[in-house]
Amino acid sequence: MSTDAPSSHILWGGRFQSGPDPRFWALNASLPVDQRLALHDVRGTAAWVRAIAAAGVLTPDERDALLAGLERIAAEFRQGTFAFAATDEDIHTAIERRLKELVGEPALKVHTGRSRNDQVVTAFRLWLRDAVDDLDAQVRDLQAALVQRAEADLEVLVPGYTHLQQAQPMLLSHWWLAHFWPLHRDRQRLAQIRQRLNVLPLGSGALAGTTVPVDREALARDLGFEAITPNSWDAVSDRDFAAEFLFWAALLGVHLSRLAEGVILFTSREFGFLTLDDAFSSGSSLLPQKKNPDGFELTRGKSGTLIGALTGLLSTLKALPSAYDKDLQEDKAPVFRAYDDLRALLPVLADSLRTLTVHPERAAAALAPDILATDLADYLVAKGIPFREAHHIVGQVVQRAAAQGVPLTQWSVDDFRAVHPAFDADVHQALDPWAAVARRDVPGGTAPNRVRAQLEQARAALDNPL
Repeated sequence: MSTDAPSSHILWGGRFQSGPDPRFWALNASLPVDQRLALHDVRGTAAWVRAIAAAGVLTPDERDALLAGLERIAAEFRQGTFAFAATDEDIHTAIERRLKELVGEPALKVHTGRSRNDQVVTAFRLWLRDAVDDLDAQVRDLQAALVQRAEADLEVLVPGYTHLQQAQPMLLSHWWLAHFWPLHRDRQRLAQIRQRLNVLPLGSGALAGTTVPVDREALARDLGFEAITPNSWDAVSDRDFAAEFLFWAALLGVHLSRLAEGVILFTSREFGFLTLDDAFSSGSSLLPQKKNPDGFELTRGKSGTLIGALTGLLSTLKALPSAYDKDLQEDKAPVFRAYDDLRALLPVLADSLRTLTVHPERAAAALAPDILATDLADYLVAKGIPFREAHHIVGQVVQRAAAQGVPLTQWSVDDFRAVHPAFDADVHQALDPWAAVARRDVPGGTAPNRVRAQLEQARAALDNPL
């Protein structure tokens, strides 16, 4: 056997006559992934030390020595001085091994009544709880950037699109806020995930509960959990919280991707509504003229990665037969990757939006005359013509104008009356895009006063806790 593999197992070696094959050790070890749980595992272990001391497993002196040792280990991780050993299978093994070096024999009592099954999932929940709080703040900052854009762009008209074809004019502020509200729902969902996440599994043992009479309610309070798990088997196998987080991340990625796609289109030469700041653009190795929206393209690309992370974990979970199976070691990497991707994306997106330049004249010039066709139909409805008939009449107007190659704004009253006598001298009032926007004067509409009211709602949503 190769001597490259650890010759003993700190946590589970008694059953075995020989050490592991080095290839198996490399496959089985999870330290490269789970070492970021270090401070959370230290915190969970300190709470467990207090709990088993209260249950009579440790003397007060042993408890105090162990807690001091754990605090020193936490300091080593914070300072980057913690030294890993070849026998460290995972972060939990590493911490227990170091605690033995610092404290001696009392460290051998720390794992009394505890399994890595409930230990690991406790540390994972603690880590994800902090990650959720951090991401909530980042999403909120992106929302704040959208509000700032909406405040700045209240005087800018842009074409609104359906099927990527011009449909009706709208305020650019209305478009920015259309991306604010999906993020608000994302934050609401994240708050709900946090509530379900914030449940303590520690004290469940490997699957059937611990024999040590620990006070699990006190443990929960010690670690800031709102409740304890009601079933020990479920507690160690449950990864709903990880799957929910990845669903949340995937849906957030979809929302970010839609925003990114819009910005990418609007910054193209063909649209020209927006220009990104140089600080948030990149160039081409071959084409000197290029100014690429790579931050937004990466956002669009990473949304696919986030969706893949969700489907991967769900595929792992779908047929596990036991309380704990080693398959669950695959739960953390996709969650960590999703967090890292979002943590990198969100601040870049927020500041990209804050620093971009809007070109109102380009947006206004892009408004096609027939974008006001619905307003012409509404004009006829006001003259007493049923909408379905008015719709047909305006369709004929649009068809004839296209055939003539003459914009509707250049049609005379007689041109309109040649199609239908209901058109009158005031017909051109229906072809004013600002008037058309102002007519959408309903809650949630794009009329300027309604968008200002929507802005107030958005500010309140940012200020009020979820």
